[in-house]
Amino acid sequence: MKKIKYTIAAFSLFLAIGCTSEDANFNDDKDRAYDVPAETLVANAQFELASQMTTSSVNLSPFRYFTQYWAQTQYFQESRYNLTQRNIPVNLWNNLYRDVLGNLTTAETVIDKESKSDLQTQAEFTAQQANKKAIIELMKVYTFQVLVDSFGDIPYSEALDPTNVLPKYDDDAVIYPDLLVRVNNALAILDPSAASFASGDGIYNGDVAGWIEFANSLKVKIGINLADVNSALAKTAIESAVTAGVITDNSQNAALVFSSGPPNYNPLHADLEASGRNDYVASATIVNALIDLEDPRLAVYFRPVGNEGSTYIGGVNGVANLAQFFSGIGNALRAPDLAAQLFEATEMNFYLAEAAERGYAVGGSAESFYNDAITSSFEFWGLSTSAATAYLAKPEVAYTTADGDWKKKIGTQAWLALFNRPFEAWTSIRRLDQPEIIAPSNAVAAAQGKMPKRLTYPSSEVTVNKANLDAAKIAIGGDKLQTKIFWDIN
Repeated sequence: MKKIKYTIAAFSLFLAIGCTSEDANFNDDKDRAYDVPAETLVANAQFELASQMTTSSVNLSPFRYFTQYWAQTQYFQESRYNLTQRNIPVNLWNNLYRDVLGNLTTAETVIDKESKSDLQTQAEFTAQQANKKAIIELMKVYTFQVLVDSFGDIPYSEALDPTNVLPKYDDDAVIYPDLLVRVNNALAILDPSAASFASGDGIYNGDVAGWIEFANSLKVKIGINLADVNSALAKTAIESAVTAGVITDNSQNAALVFSSGPPNYNPLHADLEASGRNDYVASATIVNALIDLEDPRLAVYFRPVGNEGSTYIGGVNGVANLAQFFSGIGNALRAPDLAAQLFEATEMNFYLAEAAERGYAVGGSAESFYNDAITSSFEFWGLSTSAATAYLAKPEVAYTTADGDWKKKIGTQAWLALFNRPFEAWTSIRRLDQPEIIAPSNAVAAAQGKMPKRLTYPSSEVTVNKANLDAAKIAIGGDKLQTKIFWDIN
């Protein structure tokens, strides 16, 4: 089913707009808070979430460097796993808690106060409001999973209570099963025969059926991370989701289309084009892997050296790389209106390939889902199905003959395909331990010579929630880059 994509308009939540009047008290309404529609709050939350999951900003997201997709030119601290120089954990934490979860929570409050339209029956209004809140709940679950997968134990059960300024940190292993409960509860509420958001939903434009597929895909994503630590729960979650229907075709992708103009264009465009800077080049790690496999996505992901010819050279992570000597980031990633993917067919098909290998009943074999994942990646980037077929016929790519066990086969190809989904690629590498990412020789000492397993807690929590933060540090085994998230047992 093809989904309608909604282009983000310019929203500025909490922006104080002054009006001109001869009356000195014109702007001074002390008795009433300014009203912000739920649709505006949801639109802002989606925009902030999509931006956080897409951005290459060194202030917000180090994941393109963790996964060695990109290398850096004059600024290279993030490639060395230095997260404190630019307060990356603080910025990510604030973006997700304040700008995403905060907006979503406020939107729920606004929805509770909305009144029925004269054009609706009470039953229609009730069903619409329930759909709105269930959609918000799914976005909250998605965001909480990102936070857990970033830090481990986090404020959760008490996090969004405005009367509690010192929320406790919950056990990440306890949060995950509760996320599944919340998704199932939302699925029980969602009614595709009823309306939801008439505006403000930039992902599915209020299409409840799309959000049902999103919910089931979220169950698969949560379940696959649980597979090594609670296989029974993972199996139940994934099999029930597949039976109900998940995203397996690019036409179903959960995506937010950015505006083609400022200030709401894709953050990659801001970093790569609008900034007028050359701060990023290809990493030799992925360039060499693509060259070795004669993978046609090489020319999509990157520009040739000097922007002409067919020579591709990647830079070294952790050092300064002169931009003119290396491949730049490809044109496909520079478009201002490039959609941010929150779920896509490629990702889901790789999850299902892994689920099949684990013996879960998902309606296909590991090989068939692996092939579908790679094919959907080629199609997403504008390459032909025949090109995907030829690629899959290579002995070093074909599922039956590619090197290594299933974790290596799936992990390697997922890494290549999730090029513009760096956070999910980082999670895949941590969980499957494939491919092996060699840390830069000059990585910060705290990394212990390895790719980080988590982000350290934000320094801001020391001043605002120190007692609970200290307890969390002890509970997880230390606030270290190499402390593993609970599902990372290998």
